[in-house]
Amino acid sequence: MLMRIQYSILFVSDMQRAVAFYRDVLGLPLRFESPHWTEFATEGASLALHLADQAATPLPPTAAPQCRPGFQVEDLDAFHARMLEHEVRCLDEPREVYGSRVALYADPDGLPFGVSAPAPSA
Repeated sequence: MLMRIQYSILFVSDMQRAVAFYRDVLGLPLRFESPHWTEFATEGASLALHLADQAATPLPPTAAPQCRPGFQVEDLDAFHARMLEHEVRCLDEPREVYGSRVALYADPDGLPFGVSAPAPSA
């Protein structure tokens, strides 16, 4: 049985701020938007934002970190320059790892997300 990821959900504290970030700063195409649920179209799975609910069951203190989405771009240096221009917090500067260039940033809620691109050919 073949299974694939349909969507990943990120819980956000401010939907308008999160939509503006993922749509306008990261450039993800909007598929659906509502006050409590928004989806972005990406190749393959959708990225969904869900407004964090105060009544949600809190995680136990021993729970592992929740989620770190990873995005792929063609040119990480150009992407990095765009993030700096928009004052996006960079957690790990672009560097080469296992034949790819990778970097780590934080969204407006502080959720880390990775970005990678193929390493330039030697």
